[in-house]
Amino acid sequence: MEPEAGAGLWEREGRARMRGCCAARPRPVGPARAEGAMNGTSELFLRTVVARAYPRVIGTGREKSWLIFETLLPMLGVAAYVFFYRAIGAPAEYSGLVVIGGAMTPFWLNVLWSMSSQLYWDKDAGNLALYIAALGSMMAILLGMALGGLVMTFTRAAVIIVAGWLLFGIPFSLTYWALLLLTFLVTMAALYGLGMVFASLFLLFGREAWHISNLLTEPIFLLSGFYFPVKALGFWVATAASLIPLTLGLDAMRQLVYPDNPTFGFLSVQLELWILLGLSVLFIGASKFALDHMERLAKREGRLTERRR
Repeated sequence: MEPEAGAGLWEREGRARMRGCCAARPRPVGPARAEGAMNGTSELFLRTVVARAYPRVIGTGREKSWLIFETLLPMLGVAAYVFFYRAIGAPAEYSGLVVIGGAMTPFWLNVLWSMSSQLYWDKDAGNLALYIAALGSMMAILLGMALGGLVMTFTRAAVIIVAGWLLFGIPFSLTYWALLLLTFLVTMAALYGLGMVFASLFLLFGREAWHISNLLTEPIFLLSGFYFPVKALGFWVATAASLIPLTLGLDAMRQLVYPDNPTFGFLSVQLELWILLGLSVLFIGASKFALDHMERLAKREGRLTERRR
């Protein structure tokens, strides 16, 4: 048999086997096909989240100096407020308010610098084009950034709480620990949803992102009542500040930690929890719309991912 004839015979036999294989395993149709596509999308979303969170989790352990700068140094500011409240003879619960507020500070800074400004920095580094072209969604990428950054942020918050308990003898009540954990999780959902919205806006603003981040750092400390009860700002100012999830989250957690002293509470814990749930849905939905718009803009105009000259 000639080589050409043999090659043609083998090719025909291979095609026949492929047709038989395909005939033996028909493609799913209808609900089965939709279910397969949904499973594939969910798996891609989860893989993207894990892949983006991995560098931040690993990077935390590689840079040991961060453990000092990000945990011990922030305690100095908290200690200053604790000594101030003790000097004026304020009740011991006010020192606890400061410690809880100081523990929540790194979460806001993580959202503002490690999430809201991240896409703008990735644009300068040349990585944003890869994010846009990747199969995973931008929301999955930002969610991975948030979860990865939570590791270092939670470590810093835990050190502040433990140091406040050991160094200053500040008592904390964990009677309502389940509701406290639920409040914390809902607050984080709303807060990081707001961070996703900021990520799109900061990217669209371009060079102004850095100035906006600086602008929002200290005013939020004041409006959210990090170091004092937000009720002291007055009803209408505190109501306007409630658009920031940390405002109601801090107030609710303080009421749960000190249930015997309701004088500094702004609203009831149940009402604040429902408002936080509404803010979570609002900000996550708005972030989905903003990220989709940003992605369409990048693909249509091709200018969003250009590096700054």
